[in-house]
Amino acid sequence: MADEDSTISKILTDWRVIIMLFLVIFSIASIYLIPPNFDKGLEGNLQLGLDLEGGSWIQLSFQSEIVRYSSDMPQAQFVDQLSKKIDAEVIPVTADKIEIRKYYSEEDLQAIFDEFGAKIISYDQGVSKETAEDIKRILEDKVNTLGTQDARINTLSGLNEVTRYIRVELAGTDINTAQDLVSAQGKFEIRIQTEGNSTAHVLFGDAVTSVSTPTQNPPGSQNWGVGFTLSPEGADAFREASIKYDAVKNPQAHPLVMLLDGEVVYSAPLSESLAGKLVSGTVRDLSASTGSGPEALEEAKLLEIHLRAGALPVDVKIAGSGSVPAKLGDYFKIVCIIAAILALIAVAVTVYIRYKEPSIVLPMIMTNIAEIVILLGIARYIQQLDLASIAALVAVLGTGIDQLVVITDEVLHEGKVPSPNVYMKRFKRALIIITVAACTTIFAMLPLAVMDLSTLKGFALITIIGVLVGVLITRPAYGKIIMAILSKKPAR
Repeated sequence: MADEDSTISKILTDWRVIIMLFLVIFSIASIYLIPPNFDKGLEGNLQLGLDLEGGSWIQLSFQSEIVRYSSDMPQAQFVDQLSKKIDAEVIPVTADKIEIRKYYSEEDLQAIFDEFGAKIISYDQGVSKETAEDIKRILEDKVNTLGTQDARINTLSGLNEVTRYIRVELAGTDINTAQDLVSAQGKFEIRIQTEGNSTAHVLFGDAVTSVSTPTQNPPGSQNWGVGFTLSPEGADAFREASIKYDAVKNPQAHPLVMLLDGEVVYSAPLSESLAGKLVSGTVRDLSASTGSGPEALEEAKLLEIHLRAGALPVDVKIAGSGSVPAKLGDYFKIVCIIAAILALIAVAVTVYIRYKEPSIVLPMIMTNIAEIVILLGIARYIQQLDLASIAALVAVLGTGIDQLVVITDEVLHEGKVPSPNVYMKRFKRALIIITVAACTTIFAMLPLAVMDLSTLKGFALITIIGVLVGVLITRPAYGKIIMAILSKKPAR
């Protein structure tokens, strides 16, 4: 009894074991207590993907192209003339590359370029990385507005940094709702303050014909704003309201108020220069200033989304869609739990046949379980669990037990327990072998983790995190646990 107490004391006072136990407790708390979420049962706070939760996915392709070209004409002049010719937004990407926000085949586009004496060097359907991030932000804003939290939006880019697709996954949402969400636009309205807190309608969002990305005004300064263009009818209504309510004479007393779905998203008076221009005529090109500094830039990005009222800057086409019924998701959950239990039993039987020693097999299995719990605790904050992620968990469970066997075989040379000094030398050698193996796995998974390959990214991330948890936390702890247990046996 005294020996057993001493062994347990050795195990529980080792700092490696303490760290592992702390992470296990923190992981369990993260899954079930931070915040308390007992209503979901075994699932707790884990984020389940649509494979397990049921839901829908939509993959959108952009009706736009990135063109690298050569022309004797200055880029600003070329972009302006091309934009007017095709009646679409044309955005400079680099000195010789532009984004055309309207679909044209390469042949049709070359015919237009010929009129300007320009030549197409490369043609890729899609949008620039910056535009893709804007579209992702708009879709995320829509999702958040509707309170749909179990959503994942990924841009799918090639090595040429052109993004051709964006994939929207909405767990717990049927395909019709998902399609409505992607295409939905909010109700945008501009009003003008008349007297007191009273306001009068000026125009709705359909009068806004185009919205630019946040720009510095003047260029190079830290003053940010968003430019937008009104239709001729909208410009007339804007001028009439500004004159009628004296905004051109006393702008500070009659600020403009922008609302999206009834919520105020921006409010500011007319600038003195704009008020002067409105006295003499209509103005179609306007700019809403948000101030200076990084916060103003973020506010400008948000205002751009509001001005678009949820509309994407580029037309999109549904390239693919699918859904997983909630019942099928429940079935997958049960099958995954059964598969995990069977995998654990199979591992336990295998290592028992190998060692036939419960004092070795039990710590090995418990360490393996601790590793999976820690991994789930980390995944709770960073990753949805879909079928690919579950496959990664099973893979981590298998490789984890492999490496514990390596440690055990290394320190138990010819079935005998070595002296403490020899034990530590062999244990360190085993850790080096394991670390090298872990590095190769991480390097193999990095391309999948970095590239946008939808569910495969989740598989790679879970595998990498699992390998790191094993090498840094659970393997060293297991080494000290098994050393304390084996030290009761006579040394060689």
